Amino acid sequence: MPLDPQAKAILDRFSVGALPELSTLEPTVMRQMYAAMPQPASVETVARVEDRRIPGPKREIPVRIYTPEGSGPFPALVFFHGGCFVFGGLETHDGTCRALTNAAGSIVISVDYALAPEEKFPAAPEECYAALRWVADAGHEFNVDPRRLAVGGDSAGGNLAAVVALMARDRGGPSLAHQLLIYPVTNHAFDTASYVENASGYLLTRDMMIWAWKHYLADEQDGRNPLASPLRADDLSGLPPALVITAEFDPLRDEGEAYAARLREVSVPTRCTRYDGMFHGFFSMGEGIDKTKEAMAEAGQALRAAFG
Repeated sequence: MPLDPQAKAILDRFSVGALPELSTLEPTVMRQMYAAMPQPASVETVARVEDRRIPGPKREIPVRIYTPEGSGPFPALVFFHGGCFVFGGLETHDGTCRALTNAAGSIVISVDYALAPEEKFPAAPEECYAALRWVADAGHEFNVDPRRLAVGGDSAGGNLAAVVALMARDRGGPSLAHQLLIYPVTNHAFDTASYVENASGYLLTRDMMIWAWKHYLADEQDGRNPLASPLRADDLSGLPPALVITAEFDPLRDEGEAYAARLREVSVPTRCTRYDGMFHGFFSMGEGIDKTKEAMAEAGQALRAAFG
């Protein structure tokens, strides 16, 4: 189907002023541009927001904890933001995490993991896994029910959520009820049909992903590691149920759907929803796109069902 009119209006707005080719920019410039992008005019209210620093493998990791209305104990979603492994953070995904808190009726812990290229793979997954372990061990301090945990993220954060689910399975826990994978990066490759069809013109480009992987990996051979490319894992059995959200006009569409198919092959309960007419990044567009609200509602329903 054609590009959704609301999505097209958003893309037209980003085209104003002739943006430079993003894949040519240095990481520091990209971070400044991404941080300066327009945020939703309004964000949802939650009962409590708290910033903390928690123990990590090499440093203290900043996290932001969102608590919904109610008395708890609450289930918890440990959330990893997108940004090509290079940019993004607590502020850029504040609106998304607030909306997820209310949609899922859960605490959301947003993790400000180590960014490339200053910290190469596997620094990010190790910090994200450490954050999950901390929530499981210390979550009672802020009203988390450790028996109801999930991981989630968008784009590069979707990659990290899938990878952390693998790490939790292989390292003895914590047990996870769900994984929310929003247009996830799942493979260090650029050869799918969606990479050809959507190579440019929809914010995230093929060249941007080549740029992202170049900064993320210390060695190209690391792209074969399942903790970088979860689609390459030999065995996906025993992983938590998943919701995989993809967008029609997204270079990452096919690898996200391929990951969902592989989960189903080993009987992991998995729902995969492609949002036709949408481009990469639509999930965080706030009030501008009706399908953003639909996807947020679907994510919330999936998490509520998983948490029980």
